[in-house]
Formats: sequence, structure tokens, C-alpha cells
Amino acid sequence: MGARGIAERFAGLGGATVGLALSPLIPSGSRDPAAGILALALAAALGLSATRPPKGPGARALWLALIALAAAVVGLSVGVLRLAAIDGGAFEGALSRPATARGFVTAVPRRFAGEVRVRMQTADGRLEVQAHEPVPDLPIGREIVAKGILREPEPWEAEYLARYGIAQVLAARQLRLTGVQRGGVAGVIDGIRARAEGALGRGTPEPEAALLRGFVLGEDDRIDPATVEDFKRSGLAHLLAVSGDCVMLLTVLGASILALLGVPLRARLVCLLALIAVYVPVTGAAPSIQRAGIMGAAGLVAALAGRPRLRWYALLLAAVATLALNPRWISDPAWQLSFAAVTGILLFAPRIRDLLLGLHREGARPPGPARRALAEGAGITIAATVATAPLFAHHFSAVSVASLPANLMALPAIPAVMWLSMLAAIVGQVPGAPVEPLTALAGLLVAYVAQVAHWLAAPSWAQVGLALPTWWSVAAAYAALVAASTIALAWTRRRSGLGPTVAYRRALGLAVALALSIFALARLIASGAGDAGPPPGFRNDPQAGRPPGLRVMVLDVGQGDAILLDPARAAPILVDGGPPGDDLRSRLEGEGASGLAAAIVTHDESDHAGGIVELLGTFPVHRLVYALPGRDFLSAARAAGVLTTSVAKGSEVHSGRLRLEVLWPPQAMLETSPPAELNEAAMVLLARWRSFQMLLTADAEAETVPMDPGPIDVLKVAHHGSDDAGLDALLDRALPQLAVISVGAGNPYGHPTEGTLQALAEHGVPILRTDEDGAVTIDVQARRWDVEAEG
Repeated sequence: MGARGIAERFAGLGGATVGLALSPLIPSGSRDPAAGILALALAAALGLSATRPPKGPGARALWLALIALAAAVVGLSVGVLRLAAIDGGAFEGALSRPATARGFVTAVPRRFAGEVRVRMQTADGRLEVQAHEPVPDLPIGREIVAKGILREPEPWEAEYLARYGIAQVLAARQLRLTGVQRGGVAGVIDGIRARAEGALGRGTPEPEAALLRGFVLGEDDRIDPATVEDFKRSGLAHLLAVSGDCVMLLTVLGASILALLGVPLRARLVCLLALIAVYVPVTGAAPSIQRAGIMGAAGLVAALAGRPRLRWYALLLAAVATLALNPRWISDPAWQLSFAAVTGILLFAPRIRDLLLGLHREGARPPGPARRALAEGAGITIAATVATAPLFAHHFSAVSVASLPANLMALPAIPAVMWLSMLAAIVGQVPGAPVEPLTALAGLLVAYVAQVAHWLAAPSWAQVGLALPTWWSVAAAYAALVAASTIALAWTRRRSGLGPTVAYRRALGLAVALALSIFALARLIASGAGDAGPPPGFRNDPQAGRPPGLRVMVLDVGQGDAILLDPARAAPILVDGGPPGDDLRSRLEGEGASGLAAAIVTHDESDHAGGIVELLGTFPVHRLVYALPGRDFLSAARAAGVLTTSVAKGSEVHSGRLRLEVLWPPQAMLETSPPAELNEAAMVLLARWRSFQMLLTADAEAETVPMDPGPIDVLKVAHHGSDDAGLDALLDRALPQLAVISVGAGNPYGHPTEGTLQALAEHGVPILRTDEDGAVTIDVQARRWDVEAEG
């Protein structure tokens, strides 16, 4: 690419990216003129590109702006047409009525907390099916028949499903495989993927085989939930979902091997791009894998490019290609994380590598191949980990402190696992070909990675709550990271007698501008998508005028527990319902709730479950969540047609940004006979919204139930304030700023006891109790929370 024309290409690609990114904001009813506008814009863009650029900086800048504008209109029109095609393939049926759907599985099922979600392609369009375990394996490309009730997606899943052109959900009561497989090109790819999956399952134990399928095929549905949680807490979860930085790590380290063999640069690039081209169909060519392949290829071209301009050109080209496939990906956290990772790699990975190798020192000896490969991998890992941290804080309100050491410890094994697994998947396409030596070695290495994840997920500091609620805060975090990294690298170079190069400063400025532009567009898309709000059946009208946040209401239900957690722009979750006969429905309606995302029964005692039994069938409840089953509340849920979900330690219930992590009881307790004392199996939950954390202990006292939530903001005192010999130690560890006791006035049990009140007082924890203070409301905002008592 010559110097002449590079600015025009950048202007064209930049404009096309902006246009594609803005296309989801165009209302569906305004998409008809897109084809005509596209033709005119294409003609304008071609005309501008064919003309000779004017002389003079002002005229040239105007000319480039016109090219960018024409390209933006082209991108906008292409995006609108692409979205019309995606949305036009959605299934549309009569809501709230029995329906039967027959079609083919199009994506890996997601299994969580006893529920299975799978996307399918029917003759009438795309649809998501939700069913309860037990559900058999659902391979991609196999035909299924599902019977249930059609409904609209809930607020927290509507945007996610819209990215795949899905507008309705089938809550299935029956789901079965028919034995039929799809044909055509998709059927051929399904066969390739199935043979790869079978090859990865041979020669190694099933736990390791499941991880290999996750690493290479993105199939995490058969991995043990506890292992998945370890990977999340340790910052290794990206390995279980094929991502651009993983593909780039694989190919860049492959480039080192080819360089060691003396393969020229251009031939190396061709070989590795061919490897990616083989990898995508072998792994099933799912949308996420297509995206990872494009991002990985862009990163590879950029890493091996001799000129910095080509690096950013390749990255922009990847943005255009991925958004042309699906413009809604710009608001997808996975797309943003891949883009941020590759940008960070291009900016800092080579410099980190050179620092690790000591190449900034005069007279440094050339490193050996093994040392260079490890330094290359470490540079990629460090750059990608740091570059994605602000986005993790924004989307998940948490950052894995263990991520960097975990990724560095796993680094020596990851490329070998990927190479061996890919080779096994390719060799496995030949019937009877021996893949066991490859998978056996890959299984040993992946077991090491799983052990690293387990080691670094165990400490309480492995993951910390850190919220960047606004895109301004994300931009500020990136500015701080770039400034700190630039200062550190410049200081290192200056100590070596070198200074930052002009090319580096220009590349840095371009990268920062590009990243901030992408994040600003993502914010614009997200805000536009959010204007529609939740469906009418689950709208909380009193929230309309308050700032977005979380409202926690500890209801005064006498001697019992009922806690409503109400996140803005999402449906609320009710934890327990108090005793029967307290008219819980009126209380919820009085708080502005017109439906529940979930009602959680912590344990089957009347002062916790009684109100929920009465609520079911008289008030909209999407799902009933429990640990130990109870005959009354399960019967009421089935009679009302409410989905039921069994959970255990490690499970999570969420609505919008609200996350409820189950800390107790463990699955092993649920699989054996329950304890004689139900309180010992009561569900303990850690509620998280951004950086705010509240421990909901139900009746599980710390002296009998192990719990270590780390520092929290609010503690719901266990068992209405009964004596608890483990409370002192819990307060030492959790350091709550407020304790709330849900207790009835004049109860015959002496709750709360003097010992519990004294322990809280000795730790300096303020106390609010419903028998004296009435209902307690905690209003949580991005940077603070306030409490108000009814009495």
C-alpha cells in the first residue's frame, strides 16, 4: 500500500465503520429506502475515489471528509439492509399460547442452574427454546421438536437475542431429538464439527475432553459448573469461548515456529491465514468463531506488518468485516473485548516483549527461539489483559485481580493445547485415524490450566467488585492506562538512552482516537437500544423518574423474611415471601412492581415460603428458584405455569445488572439426604450491583454454614437475629457498614437476642430492625448508597 491513497483508505474504512455502527439506531419502519441510498452513496464514493485528490491541506481535508461521509452512508445502508435480513428471519407466533416448534439447533446450548437455552432455526424463522433439565446433548445441526408456550424475551435477554434475529422465546415443557440432521453446506460443516468433537473426546478423560472442546470449539455446556466458575474468577474464562486474542496468540506463536524453520515472512503470513481459514469451518463456523477468526487474522496481519499504518488498517478492516456480518455486534461485550484486546496487543505487546527480552539495552544478544516465543506470548497476554480490564469493570462490575498471574502461569500450556487440539480435530476428519497421542498430551496440559484456574480462583481477593458505570468513566480509565503505559515505556527507553519514536507517538494517538470512537459508538448504540425499556408486563413505572440504580426493600412481614431487589430498567427479584396471610401481592404492587424476574425460596419454612405460595398464580412471576424442593411451592408453581429452577453453590440468578450468587448449599448436600435442620441447608446469597454487595443469609447461621463473602456493604442478619456463635468471625471478615434484622414485634423466640445485638455493637455496625424501624429501603447509585427506614 503506497503512501498515496493510504489516507483515502483510512477515511473510507473509518466512515464505513461509523455507518455500520449507527445502523441499529435506524427504526425498522424506516429501512425501505436503504437500497436506493446505498446505490447513490456507492456511486458518490466511487466517484470521489476516482478523482485526483486536490492540493492544499484545507482542500484535501475536505475531500477526505467527503470520502468518509460517502463511506458512512454506504455503511449505514449496508447495515440497515443486513439488519432487515437478520430480523426478517425471526419466528413470529401467537404469544401466551401453546406452540410446537420443529427445527435445527444452530448454536451450542447454554446450561445454567438447571435450565437449558438453545437457539434453533425453524421453517418459520429463528427461535430460542428454554427447557429444564434433564435435556440430552443437543449437537449443532440436529433436529429437535419442542412444545410449550411462546412469550416475548425478558428485558435482560431481549437485546442479546436481537443480535441473532430472535424475537420470541418458547418456554418448553417437552423437548426431544428426532434423529434428523440438516443438509446442504451447513450439513457438511456440521459433519466436520461433529468429527472434530468426537476426535477431541478420544484418548483423554471426559473432564479434560470437555475443556478441550471448550478451548477449540467454544463448547462449554458439558464443563463442570464449578470449573467454569474457577475460570471466571481467575480471569481465564476467555479460553472457554473462542476469542480473537486466543486465535492471535495461536498464530503469532506459530509464526515464531515458522520463522525458526526459516520460512519467509510473506509465506508465514499465507500459511497462518490458511490455518485460520481451516480452523473456522472445522470448529463449526458459528458467528462467534467467525468473529474470532476475523479479529485473529487482523491481529496476525498487524503483528507481522512491517509498517505501523498497515496494522491499524488491518484492525479497521476487521471492524468493518465483523460489523458487516452483524451491525449489532458493536454493543456486544464480547466484540468490544476482542477489539480492545487486539488494540492493546498492537499498541503494547511488541514493546513489552522487547522489555522482557532486554532488547532495549545496547549490545543485547539476540534471544533464542524458545525465549523469544515465551516473551512474545507474555507480551500478548499482558497487553490483552490490561486492555480489557476497564470493559470488564463496566459490563460485569468486577475485575479479576488473579487474571494476569493466571494467564501468565497458563501461557506455556495454552498454545500447545490449541495446536495439539486443532491437529487432533483435523486428523479426526479421517475415519479411524489415531488421535489419541495428541489428545492425551493435550488433556494433560489442559488439566494443568484447570489447576491454575482453581488455585488462583480460591483466594477471596481473586475477584474484586469494581464498577465503571458510565462510558465516560471507561474512557477515563483507558486514558489513565494509556498514559501510565506510555510513561513507563518512555521512562524505560530514556534510561536506555533512547526516546519514544515519532511513529510510536502517531500510532498511539491513532489507536486512542480509534478506541474512543468505537466505545462512543457502542455507548450510542446501547443507549438507543435501551430506550424501548422492558415489556409492559414487567415495567416498574415508579422507577421512570429516578436515577438508574438498585432499590433493596426489606419488607416488614412480621416474623419472617421478604426482600425485594429492584434494579432499574429490569424486573425485580424477590427473596422469600414471609408468612402466609400477609397480602404479599399488595405490598409488591405498592412498591411499584408489576411482575418478578424470579421469586427465590431460600428454604421450605412457612415464614419464608408461605407468602410466595400464595403469590404464585395471582401475580406475574417468570421463574421460581429454590435449592431444596418443597411440595407446596413446587405444586403452586406448576399449577401457575411458572418455570422452576434448582440452584446450588456456584449458581447465579440475575436481572439486568443485578447478580445474586449462591454461596450455599453445595450440590453434594442436595444430592444426598438433606440435614434434619432445614436452616443448615438454607440458601445464602450474595447480591451484587456494580460495587455494592449485600449478604442475604436467610436462616443460615455462620456457626453451622461456612460463608466467606469478602467485604460487603450490608448484612441481612441470619435467622431473625438468633444467637450465632459464628457471627463475630463473620463480622471480622465481611466488615459490613449496616446490619438489617427482619423480625416480628413481640415474637415468642426472643429475637433478636442480646448476644447478636452486642456482637454487632462491638463491631460498630449500625442496626435497623423491622420490628422497631419498619420496612427498610436501601437506594443504591453508582458511587453511593443511602438507607431509609419506614418507622
